[in-house]
Amino acid sequence: MKDDLSPKDGIKFLPHFPTVLVGTGTGNESNLITAAMIHVFSIDPPMIGIGISPERHSFDLLEDHGQFTVNVPDKGMLEKVKDCGSVSGSDVDKFEEFDLTREQGGETLVPGVRECPLILECELEKRIETGDHHWFVGKVVGAMKSDNFKRSESITYWGGEFRTPGELLD
Repeated sequence: MKDDLSPKDGIKFLPHFPTVLVGTGTGNESNLITAAMIHVFSIDPPMIGIGISPERHSFDLLEDHGQFTVNVPDKGMLEKVKDCGSVSGSDVDKFEEFDLTREQGGETLVPGVRECPLILECELEKRIETGDHHWFVGKVVGAMKSDNFKRSESITYWGGEFRTPGELLD
């Protein structure tokens, strides 16, 4: 027997993708937003989507600049990930406030986060309105990975809890 749930509660039980820091804006006006709504939309060409609420500061920056970075933190960055999700970039420079370093890639004007072991640079292809979040789908035009990147140390957010990926099954 299964318990009945509201659809809104039901989707909270779906396994989630990595929690990332999305970079928007340029130069000293750049911003970071913590995002757990991220998905691969295409492998060839490589395209990923991020879900952002229109009420967020990053939403307008993304629309204005048409580029974004997806910065994949490791579990050692959990407090910084939480911190970036706790304040608005319209009030504070999150790079400065949380001791993060802007890293300029070669393909976009939007900086990445040097402390993140994986950075994907994206050019916006389309925005899809879907309820309280809009999906920004971008073509991945650049990627940088640290030698010490370990997928097993990435962060997910599932059902109100931060986690790392579980055991390898195959």
